[in-house]
Amino acid sequence: MPRTINTHLLFTAMSPTSEILAYDSHPPMLPKWLNKGDNAWQMIAATLVGLQSMPGLVILYGSIVKKKWAVNSAFMALYAFASSLLVWVLVGYRMAFGEELLPFWGKAGPALSQPYLVRRSRLPATAHYFNNGTLETAMVEPFFPQAAMVIFEFTYAAITLILLAGSVLGRMNIKAWMAFSPLWLVFSYTVGAFSLWGGGFLYQWGVMDYSGGYVIHLSSGISGFTAAYWVGPRLKCDKERFSPNNILLMITGAGLLWMGWSGFNGGEPFSAGITAAIAVLNTHICAATSLLMWTFLDVIFFEKPSVIGAIQGMMTGLVCITAGSGVVHSWAALLMGIVSGSIPWFTMMILHKKSAILQKVDDTLGVFHTHAIAGLIGGLMTGLLAIPELCDDDTTSIPGQKGTAYGGGIVQMFKQLIGAIFIIVWNVFTTTVLLLIIGMIIPLRMPDDELLIGDDAAHGEEAYALWGDGEKFDATRHETIVHHASVNAEDSVNSHHNQNGCHGVTIQL
Repeated sequence: MPRTINTHLLFTAMSPTSEILAYDSHPPMLPKWLNKGDNAWQMIAATLVGLQSMPGLVILYGSIVKKKWAVNSAFMALYAFASSLLVWVLVGYRMAFGEELLPFWGKAGPALSQPYLVRRSRLPATAHYFNNGTLETAMVEPFFPQAAMVIFEFTYAAITLILLAGSVLGRMNIKAWMAFSPLWLVFSYTVGAFSLWGGGFLYQWGVMDYSGGYVIHLSSGISGFTAAYWVGPRLKCDKERFSPNNILLMITGAGLLWMGWSGFNGGEPFSAGITAAIAVLNTHICAATSLLMWTFLDVIFFEKPSVIGAIQGMMTGLVCITAGSGVVHSWAALLMGIVSGSIPWFTMMILHKKSAILQKVDDTLGVFHTHAIAGLIGGLMTGLLAIPELCDDDTTSIPGQKGTAYGGGIVQMFKQLIGAIFIIVWNVFTTTVLLLIIGMIIPLRMPDDELLIGDDAAHGEEAYALWGDGEKFDATRHETIVHHASVNAEDSVNSHHNQNGCHGVTIQL
């Protein structure tokens, strides 16, 4: 039986009257400046970036570590995501994207009132002036409400903190992390965000950081490495053997991270336009190229491909392209993938083992290599390869930006280098100060006896409640077990105790 179409409804939906109603200023409240497409895409992008952290990195961290640290690693990511949202709406957002307080910092204030959140989004400090003081370009004002900007930029802040956590997994005191993460967001992240994105001195000077190669990845890599130094190393046995507890689940988390990057780089133009489409395409080209490059190097030098290596290569590609995904040619994205899949591979797999400085710092997931090195490479290559036409299409950049290869001169590379140095110095300084202060009140590292146990000591929980697992940690109960254990149980302890001091306990029930 042929289908019939209700032409009355069809023509009603297409009539001029319905078009007027869609943007009527009366209830439902839809102001003239609102672009529904841009608003919808911005909220979708925010959701995609949020999914990278929760559950993406929660799953990745919980599975890439050894079994006894699965709960602790996942919880560090979960806590950082939740705590950063409250800090963000109370003071953080306006410190990063509000009115200028200092050339590198915005004025603190809440982003909670209804009049503030429903008005047209704006970044007041991004107005750019000629040398004589006259206005050259107005401030950035996307066609969606302030609420969409607040939630989108929050997801950037949250993932930066979670990436930083990858450097200190497997030994940082969870209470110290709970104190450190919100403070770091306020005193470190907001400074980089305002300086490069919110209209600060690096933004006005013309340093290019399209979607966070410096603000997010360089800062998380440097801060993570610094934090790893101050927190101290894992147990020797954990350092020497830290195999993933679930590789298939690890791939799942990595997949969420990769696909979520469409929102990460596609949402930065603040519109569903040409720049967003180019940014998404370039993102996946670079990530795929970098993954394959890392895998090929593993096969050439170690004779077999590694799943962990492939994920590291994926990560370095995504990180590298972030600084310029919307302002470079797609062939440049492929080139950036080759570089990001090889230089970080070399620094992690070869240089790290020969460098006394790198060996001294226990960076659990190698965040220094996958984010700091790859982010720096991306920022410098953006300064070299950014094309003027795409820079002009990006409404979040100042006029006249272009890479060195397209007439920007060596000055643009110098600007990119100075921007990187500022991010590095600021993050080393703030991370050090915050951890030294927190360390006076809360031990930064868990005691060795708790490090031997892992999740059960830190949370009273275990990731996999198989037979004999999943009991909650009770100091009195454990002491009783040790004191009253039978000879068989003592033999079991001894049999599981290895030369590095790590052991497992088999209880004879």
